Amino acid sequence: MSLQTGFGFGLDERLQQREADGLRRDLTPVDSVAATSRVAADPGGDEPAFGDRRTIFAANNYLGLAGDEQVIRAAAETAREIGTGAGASRLVVGDTPAHRSLERALAERKGSERALVFSSGYAANVGTLTALDPDVIFSDELNHASIIDGARLSAADVEVYDHCDASALADAMAERAVTAAPGESWLVVTDSVFSMDGDVAPLAEICEVAEEYGAWVMADEAHATGVYDGGIVGERGLEDRIDVQLGTLSKALGAQGGFIAGDETLIEWVLNAARSFVFSTGLAPPAAAAAECALERAPAQRDDLWANVELLRDGLESMGYEVYGETHILPVLVGTREDAVALDDRLREAGIVAPAIRPPTVPEGTSRIRVAPQATHTHREIERCLAAFEAAGEEVGLL
Repeated sequence: MSLQTGFGFGLDERLQQREADGLRRDLTPVDSVAATSRVAADPGGDEPAFGDRRTIFAANNYLGLAGDEQVIRAAAETAREIGTGAGASRLVVGDTPAHRSLERALAERKGSERALVFSSGYAANVGTLTALDPDVIFSDELNHASIIDGARLSAADVEVYDHCDASALADAMAERAVTAAPGESWLVVTDSVFSMDGDVAPLAEICEVAEEYGAWVMADEAHATGVYDGGIVGERGLEDRIDVQLGTLSKALGAQGGFIAGDETLIEWVLNAARSFVFSTGLAPPAAAAAECALERAPAQRDDLWANVELLRDGLESMGYEVYGETHILPVLVGTREDAVALDDRLREAGIVAPAIRPPTVPEGTSRIRVAPQATHTHREIERCLAAFEAAGEEVGLL
């Protein structure tokens, strides 16, 4: 029976509604994961037909390591030595020297006793939150979808606190404490770098509040891993106060997968209880080797990234754009979804790929263009991006 007949799911109608709401999206293939790539329209089931080269300011490949020759070589050598896939759950026969070596490197970089690698950052969040099975989760209102889904699946009571507001967290904890059952387990979960606002959680202040109530703290370092030495947690010397450090291998490290880091007992429990780890084939060994090589290469790339970030931020702000945040992610505030989409279209016409982000991903009235420079962008490409923003902004009426 077709999914769209009989009892059905009304998928045609759902797609039409999404189209009407301006939320329907399609796939945009690129010919390589690089700062500049050829781009194709959504080919459906056919082979993509690539057109002109465009400069990509939409990827999370912040350090440009997805195309780094040493990283590629590490993956290729491991594929030849171990194989292209793990073959099974790591608890069966899918654990390899590549996994163990990466986990030792991650634990050292994160200042923890041990680390555990998952097949994705999403799986790491969902698996860890459900394995910990807290009674209450205190969650920043702008946390990533994988945290939201993990919290739902954990069946915990979820208390959402105002974004990056440790005082709001304290108020939520104080209110919960009035009716708390004896021995409740509390977990505070927050991104460290927020991907749509480019800001940083006040982790030290969050730790102070959590410690007052005996709660654990879990920090998702997906957008900080590799960009900062030891992530935001390491940069701020909070390794001994953050109970669970989570990260991804697929953004600045240019590979695939996710991980958690913490003490020995935490890792032993999660590898036994996290269903997204236990019942999933292990991370592909070449991805593990690529991530470890990228971890070693990351420090050499950071200066170029931050130079490009500064050049772009200064240029955009000097034109009159408002740029949110304080990190390597540059959300350029536009306002209405219509203006954001129009600006996106003009930028694409100029050969710049930087997508419009609009509700419900961000609040009404705060639609934006999310600009993500890479360490491998040249100054000429940065200047080209700025020129495109200036011309597009004037055409749309934003400047």
